[in-house]
This record gives sequence, C-alpha cells and structure tokens, in this order.
Amino acid sequence: MNFKALHTLEYDKIIAMLESYAASPLGKEYCTNLLPSDDEEYILKAQHETSDALTHILTQGEISFGGIKDIRASLKRLEIGSILGIGELLNISSLLSTAGSVKNFFRKNLNENDETGDSLNERYQLIEPLSPLMKEIRRCIIDENTIADDASVGLSHVRRSMKIAGGKIHDQLNSIVNGSSRSMLQDAIITMRNGRYCLPVKAEYRSSFNGMLHDQSATGSTLFIEPASVVKLNNEIRQLELDEQEEIEKILANLSNQTAEQSFFIEQDFRILSELDFIFAKAMLSKKMKGTRPNFPKENYIEIKEGRHPLIDAKKVVPINLHLGRDFSLLVVTGPNTGGKTVSLKTIGLFTLMGQAGLHIPAFEGSSLRIFHEVYADIGDEQSIEQSLSTFSSHMVNTVSILEKADENSLVLFDELGAGTDPVEGAALATAILSDLHQRHSTVMATTHYSELKLYALQTPDVENACCEFDVTTLRPTYKLLIGVPGKSNAFAISSKLGLPDRIIEDAKGHVASDAKHFEDVLAELEKTRVQLEKEHLAVSKSRKEISDLKKSLREKNEKIDNSKDRILQHANEEASRILSEAKDYADETIRKYTKWASSDKHIKEMEAERAALREKMDSKQSKIKVKKEKPKSKQVKASDLYIGADIKVLSLGATGTVSTLPNEKGDLFVQAGLLRTKVNIKDIELLPKPKTLSTPNNHSGSGKIRMNKAAGIKGEINLIGMTVDQAMPVLEKYLDDAYLAHMTQVTVIHGRGTGALRTATHNHLKRTKYVKSFRLGEFGEGDMGVTIVNFK
Repeated sequence: MNFKALHTLEYDKIIAMLESYAASPLGKEYCTNLLPSDDEEYILKAQHETSDALTHILTQGEISFGGIKDIRASLKRLEIGSILGIGELLNISSLLSTAGSVKNFFRKNLNENDETGDSLNERYQLIEPLSPLMKEIRRCIIDENTIADDASVGLSHVRRSMKIAGGKIHDQLNSIVNGSSRSMLQDAIITMRNGRYCLPVKAEYRSSFNGMLHDQSATGSTLFIEPASVVKLNNEIRQLELDEQEEIEKILANLSNQTAEQSFFIEQDFRILSELDFIFAKAMLSKKMKGTRPNFPKENYIEIKEGRHPLIDAKKVVPINLHLGRDFSLLVVTGPNTGGKTVSLKTIGLFTLMGQAGLHIPAFEGSSLRIFHEVYADIGDEQSIEQSLSTFSSHMVNTVSILEKADENSLVLFDELGAGTDPVEGAALATAILSDLHQRHSTVMATTHYSELKLYALQTPDVENACCEFDVTTLRPTYKLLIGVPGKSNAFAISSKLGLPDRIIEDAKGHVASDAKHFEDVLAELEKTRVQLEKEHLAVSKSRKEISDLKKSLREKNEKIDNSKDRILQHANEEASRILSEAKDYADETIRKYTKWASSDKHIKEMEAERAALREKMDSKQSKIKVKKEKPKSKQVKASDLYIGADIKVLSLGATGTVSTLPNEKGDLFVQAGLLRTKVNIKDIELLPKPKTLSTPNNHSGSGKIRMNKAAGIKGEINLIGMTVDQAMPVLEKYLDDAYLAHMTQVTVIHGRGTGALRTATHNHLKRTKYVKSFRLGEFGEGDMGVTIVNFK
C-alpha cells in the first residue's frame, strides 16, 4: 500500500491505538510495522487469529503480557559465552513466568488433541515455561541488588564469616567508645569511611589516639580514625567482600550457563509471546471499538452495515450503510458541506486498510470487504489540520499519479473531484477522470457538488448516485448515506435560513439555467417522495415487529401453558394414584375389622370409635385442600323443618341420609347415612324435597293410581335405626304395604346390630306378613347383620 493513502486515511492513528494495547517491546514493534496486505491467505489467517483472541478475552477475561522484557541483547551475549548480570537474569525469569501464566490461560479452554480447534493452539503448544530454570533464578536472586545467602554454599559461608567479623569489630569499637578514650571522641558513634569502620576523634587528640586516619570533617575539628585494634579485622572484612563478589560471579556464571542451555526455547518463548501480545492487542482494539470480523466474499464486493468511523467519538458518530462493487462499481456522492460525505469516504477506505491488516472493523456483524492490491485517496478535508493538498494544482498532481497506477484491483477515493477551478471545466475534467477509471474497472467512490456528475451517474451503467441526507428545516445534517438518491446542495435554503434577504435569493434563482433549475426541482421532488416512503417503511417495519413480538409472545405463552398442563396433569395423576392407594389400604383394614366385629354384637363402641377416627381423617384431608369450588348457597334449615325420617344431605360429606334425632339447643343432631350414624350440625345439612307423585291419566282405575303413586315415591330400603320396637313396627308395616303395592320384588330393612332387639322384632313381623315370600340377613357388602333382605310373593 502507498504510504500517502495510509496517512490520508489516518491509518497511522489506528496503529497508534493498537500499539497502546501491546505490552511487550517486540509486540509494540509488530503493531508499529503492521501494514495492509493483499495476500488473501494471510488476511484470513490474521482475521481468524484476532477473532479467536477476542473470544478468549470475552470468555476468560484479559491476559497480561507485561512480564515480557526485551532479552534479545542478553541472548546475543549468551551466544558468545558472556555472563549475564542480575537484571538480565531477572528479565529472563520474568519472561518465563509470563510464559507459564499464558500457558495456563490457554490450557483452560484449548484441547491439545483438537486438530481443528483454536488458531492460536499451535503457538500455545510451543510455549515452554522452563519452570525449573525460572525457579532457580528466583531462588538465587532476590532483587536487582541482592543475591540470596543460600544461592551457594560458598556464598553462605562467606556472608556468615562477614557477620562474625563485623560483630568483632563492633565489639572492639564499642569498648573504645564506652572506655577511657570516650573523652577523645567527638560523638559516641561508629561510622564508615572508605569501606572501613572508624571513630570520630577530636583533632586535638590526634597524636594520642592510635590508628589510621581516613578522613576529616569540613572544619577539621573531627578526624575519622580507624583504631589500630580493628585494622586487621577490617582487612579481613575487605577480603571477605572480595570473596563474596567472587562467589556471586560464580553464581551468575552458573545461572548464565543454565540459561544458555535453554536459549533456543527462551528465544522461542520471547517470539511467540510477543506475537500473542500483538494478536491480543488487535483483539483488545476490536473490543474497544466494538468491532466485528469482516467477510471477504469471492464476488469481490463491499457491504458495510452500520459502519462507524473509529476515530470519531463513539457517542457522536452516526453509522452508515454502504455497498459498492456488486450492483455498481462507481459511486458518486453529492450533498451539502459538513453533511458527512468525506467521513463516508474515509470510512470505506480505512475499513479496507484495517481489514487487510487483519484488524476487525467497527461495523455490524456480516459486513463484507474486498481485497485490493492498492488503495488511492485524494482527500482534501478542510476540517483537518493535517491537510496539505488544498489547491487545484496539487489535487491534479495526486490525480495524475493515481491515473498512472490504478487498475481493476484498485480502490480509488476522490473528495471534491475537480474542485478549485472553473466549475464548467472542473465538472468536465471530473467526468472524464471517472469515465477513464470506470473503463479500467477500478472501484471508485467520489464526492462532488457538480450536477453534471449526478447526470453522469444517472445515465451511465454500473454507476450510482448517493447523497448525505440534510435536514433543511433544522439546517443540520443527519449524516445518513443514502444510495440511489442524488443529493442537493441546498444553497438557497441554507442561505435563507441564515438570514440572506429573499430578494437576493430570488435574483440568484433567476441566474440559474432553466435546465439546472428543473433538474434541482426533480431532485427535490424525489427527496420528498423518498422521505415519505421512508416514513411509511418505518411504520410498516414497526407494525411487523409488533406482530412478530406478539406471535413470539403468544407462542411462548402457549408453550408455557402446554408445559404447565403436562406438569399439572402428571402431578395430579401421581397424587390421585397415591390417594387411591392410601384409600385402598385404609378400606382393606376397615373391612378386616368390620368382618371381625360382624361375628359378634358386642363391638358397637369399637365400631363407633373407628367411624369417628375415619371422620376425623376425612376432615383433616378436607382442610388441606388448597383450591375449593365455591359451594352454591343453600337455604338455611330450621329446626321446625326437621322430623325423624326426613331426607337430608350432609354438605361436608356430600352424602344423603335421614334424620335420626331432632336438633338439640346447639343445633347438633344425629343422621343415618347408610350404615353410618353420625353427628352433624344443622348448618351442615340441606333438607331434600319430598318426592313428587307423577300425574296419571283420568282413565286409570283407583288401584292403578295407588300403584303408580307408590311406585313413584317408594324407596328400595327403610331405615329403622334409632327407633324403639314400638316406634319401628308401625313404620315397617306401612313401608312393606307400600312396597308390595308398588310391585317391588325386594326391599332392604336397615335395623342395625345394636342389642338385636330391633332385628328380632323385624323378623317376627316378617314371619307374620302373608305377602312376604322370604327374608334373610345381609351378606358381605350388603350390610351384613345390620340389614335384612325381604322378598315379596
């Protein structure tokens, strides 16, 4: 790519942003030297790497490459057998530590056996942390100024000897400071001069204080003298210091040798980590500007979806939609100044450079770019302080250079083509230049104010108009690029809004040629129609979206209902199965007990207790029901409405029965429901209506009427429980007569077990009744000994 286009399209600013995300020296160099390529294989590989690195950042978080130091000079020194210094070894240790961190970072997500996996997988596998060497360096070197005492046995011995010698010197000097010579000292302190321990002695005692003079104060009143008694110990310490330095050099030489043995892997780690630093810098730039990976279709076209210029504030930039190279290869953009024409031009050029450099572009997913061998740009942006080509002649120099080199694999960008000279000649030159490039099949995008170029775009195949929308009512550009619509300069409208007198504007309109005026009117009408269609399109799109949302909501609701229905039915079936199983078990146990009690008349109390327990269990279950159907309101039963034998319904049980006793003062009474006699409250019962007799035709005989009335009102059983023998016999006799007259063949007399008196009286009465054919006690399931089954003749 030519460097002029890179600078014109501000590609260097993108590189500066990219470099800020790199941490390693070589990684920054990779960023600085990054140039667009026309090698499709390289571009696709670089884009893939950037995408994979971005995926790692989004899923695992950011990774640090700050520990990578520039060790290239140190590796050169190792090649010639030099000994590395403490700082150099620490830099290598830092590099290896970073290698270990990066290795662990990738190990979390990457599968080493996955041949089709991450594009960074190969680099990850080549990283060698060399943990033993890194740990050895850190064991021996504490920081840039300190070697650990246990780095070697010799160093440990020397430093221990130095401490012992130092302790002896301090003891000697302390004895002098605290002894008879105290008065000769300026201060009771021990100091160092030229690496030797000294005492501050008053100048007047120089001849009296035995030792070597090393220094004196600025006034000469204090002399720093090394006492003779510690000279030998000081000499010993100096020798130990030399021994210490020698041991340190041995340690560094040993570490250097170990490092040299691994120099190949260290150099490889440095290179791979720097490359990863560079790749992750591209990913961080993509994350910062919310970029996406562009496609590079075989059809060689450009399609930008919601593209945002990366150098404009993200809060202010207006996204553009642009396509070029599929339906047309030359695009003429017109419209007023400050409307966004130049920004659109720079956006497509900069996106092309970024995409071919392996960088993501700040556009919507699915945007496409074409790979060009060269990008040419002649952009004189008056808003840019970096503009250097502002005159017609300088623009022509650029244009001539472009025309010499442009071909079918070139992207050519012109800003205000033909401007800066006579409008007629400028328009003619611009038309000729575009026509020449169009014949070469170059991909071209040009901005202009010339109406002639609008006509050229309308009349020429494979050439299209576009404009940057401008709201005349607010005098503000919308910065929307509209393809297929030629733009207007709107000079008269803008001037009028800014206060130019109408007479001047009208006079100016008179100087406009009728053809040009008619053309501008056509454009204005087209713009008006476009705005109206766009509003209608937005309304239709909004309605479609609402319909789509409603359909989606309804579908989700139906799915939830179906899922809930299945779940509720399953739960209900499981609960019903459990309840049935529990009821079966309880019924089996109750039947077993009743069978046992049926063999004797002496278990009435036990049966009553069992009945009460069953009632209590049913009440307990009933109270746990969460959802109850609303019961229809029934008429309140009064005590005066009841009589013994009256048919009633027990509301809480949902069972019918007959009244056995009248209510007491609390409203409690006994009712007989089948075999069960239970106590209920008058509020819990409903009085059933008396059975109605059916009307019969007038031609029936008297006996026929009686039979029909009896048949309509008679029941198949009579309940005598709760009555005395004297009370029960008349009721039984009347019932048997009615049943016989109703032509019933069999009835059931319920007398209960009790003491057996009522059963005996019933059997005696049946024996005396002539129309009774036979009778017997009930069997299992019919009431056992509590009932008698009567058959009529």
